[in-house]
Amino acid sequence: MEEKVLTGHKNGMLVLLGVIALYVITVPLMLFTFANGIYIVGVLCIIYMALGWILLLGLKVLKPQEALVLTLFGKYMGTLKGEGFYFVNPFCSAINPAARTKLNQSGDVDIDKSLTINGQNISMPNNKISLKAMTLNNNRQKINDVLGNPVEIGIAVIWQVKDTAKAVFNVDNFKEYLSLQCDTSLRNIVRLYPYDVATGVDTTGDGIPDEGSLRGSSEIVANRIKEEIQSKVTFAGLEIIDARITYLAYAPEIAAVMLQRQQASAIIDARKMIVDGAVGMVEMALERLEEKGTVDLDDERKAAMVSNLLVVLCGNHDAQPVVNSGSLY
Repeated sequence: MEEKVLTGHKNGMLVLLGVIALYVITVPLMLFTFANGIYIVGVLCIIYMALGWILLLGLKVLKPQEALVLTLFGKYMGTLKGEGFYFVNPFCSAINPAARTKLNQSGDVDIDKSLTINGQNISMPNNKISLKAMTLNNNRQKINDVLGNPVEIGIAVIWQVKDTAKAVFNVDNFKEYLSLQCDTSLRNIVRLYPYDVATGVDTTGDGIPDEGSLRGSSEIVANRIKEEIQSKVTFAGLEIIDARITYLAYAPEIAAVMLQRQQASAIIDARKMIVDGAVGMVEMALERLEEKGTVDLDDERKAAMVSNLLVVLCGNHDAQPVVNSGSLY
């Protein structure tokens, strides 16, 4: 189904004024014709007074970035796009299967209009389709990453309707269809990545391990999610403008354990740095003592000195000095 944009129908104000003017003329004309025995014209005036309001059903008002998909007795007639006051066939009906669908999103047209009948509010759907860019925030999902760790992740998708005919006729409800495709695409992409950098994991599909991760490659992951969603919603006439990760964390059941793991990794890295620095300082001290000939130490005394310096430099607490008041040996 291809979209067909209707043009040349922005004459709603002219039709409205014409209908009102004919009603104003019809009443005195009817009285005049019956008074002068011109019954045929009088009957036509009565018919117009009874049925002339039907023309008003063909008046349509659109705001900027709104559209109406029109059908006539089940046949697609075309789409009205752009702001203006339109007049179309009064028997055309606007169709929007997603009119009552409320997603966690912003930027949509008014979903319902309220009509009060006998003291009761009756909700009437607004069949206009918004062409604005809208933001869809689906619920957070719990997904296992490539290593099997449960991860909670949420995305925000910016989208808009590009082809109203496909959106209305190719799928049953284009909003629900989009929401479902966002969920499945998110799962498909997240399963390819580890939460953090892991060895031996290929995230690009080229057969070579890389350093891709959900935490460190969020921009790349978001672009892949966008492309995945777009490939599935083109059939529904939708365009994905952007996709962004809004929430990312380990699932609560393993969050504490993973935090301990990260802390342990950080402690190990810090210890490695401290040891490397301490060894360098000890080597430098021994070299300086040998160069200046300050003290002539044998291997046993050098080992004792190295041990003492490493204890002082690598210890968690300040060392307590012991003053040697005797001889060196």
